[in-house]
Amino acid sequence: MRLSLLDRSRTRAGEPDSAALRHTVDRARRAERLGYHRFWVAEHHAVPGIASGSPPVLMASVAAATGTIRVGSGGVMLPNHQPLVVAEQAAMLDALHPGRIDLGIGRTPGFTAPVRRALRAGASDDAAFRAAIDELRSHLEGTAPVTARPRPDRPIPLFLLATGAGLDLAGELGLPAVVGGPVLDDRAALDRYRARAGDAARLLVSADVLVGHPDLALSEAWALAAARTTGAFPPLEPPDPDRALTRRQREIVAAARARTIAGDPDTVAEGLDDLVERTGADELLVTASTWDRDALADSDAALARLLLGAPAVP
Repeated sequence: MRLSLLDRSRTRAGEPDSAALRHTVDRARRAERLGYHRFWVAEHHAVPGIASGSPPVLMASVAAATGTIRVGSGGVMLPNHQPLVVAEQAAMLDALHPGRIDLGIGRTPGFTAPVRRALRAGASDDAAFRAAIDELRSHLEGTAPVTARPRPDRPIPLFLLATGAGLDLAGELGLPAVVGGPVLDDRAALDRYRARAGDAARLLVSADVLVGHPDLALSEAWALAAARTTGAFPPLEPPDPDRALTRRQREIVAAARARTIAGDPDTVAEGLDDLVERTGADELLVTASTWDRDALADSDAALARLLLGAPAVP
């Protein structure tokens, strides 16, 4: 079982956004020493709780600060970009950091209409997304009418962030799929993906995992509750068990905590065993975050010891 991290550069109340980006790079260095296979960053625009708006720029910083871990995007949202530009960025990163670059792609446009207008976002329907993937692949493979530069010296692995119909598309295109959320319980969809993708099938299962006190999951759960009831995804705040919440917010927090695999090593091991059994995961992509950066570092290290037998990293 390969173990990887997706870090969304979560901001924290009272800190500048720049602190979140510096922490992402520091976390990548630690992940490499612990034996994690990949370290991915995200794309979110104009979101108060996330500082990562440009995956290629942050990937370049992470790759320059590390030496062996694979670095990628989880993902680049194709409706926001021209496929040629995405191909050029990936090719340039691979030229500078040979054989270490992954390109995860998705279809989610900006979260609000003003953000979508500011991005000049294109269509994100099934046909438009498939056409954008085909064009991107043609640029990466050198079969497009124009030649992306620099020309890649090797294939750049392409991954599809897939839910619902996206999982079927990943199967049809023979692409590795990154899956999370409700689709993890849809065994028929997962089996259908494997049947369609054949030998190319590879499932990276995205899950929130925190080794430590279960309350580590509270800060992220509160942010999700705020986003779904106020429309704004806020910076992380310190956990407070007595925090005043509406009934709807309490329901969202409870559901988010139920989806998070959190607790002592034995509890987490049991949860991961169940996750792998349900999904047949080929790789685990951990996405969790928490207010306490030291606790997050401890969780990363404990998870690496649990799954990889990694030594403690100072």
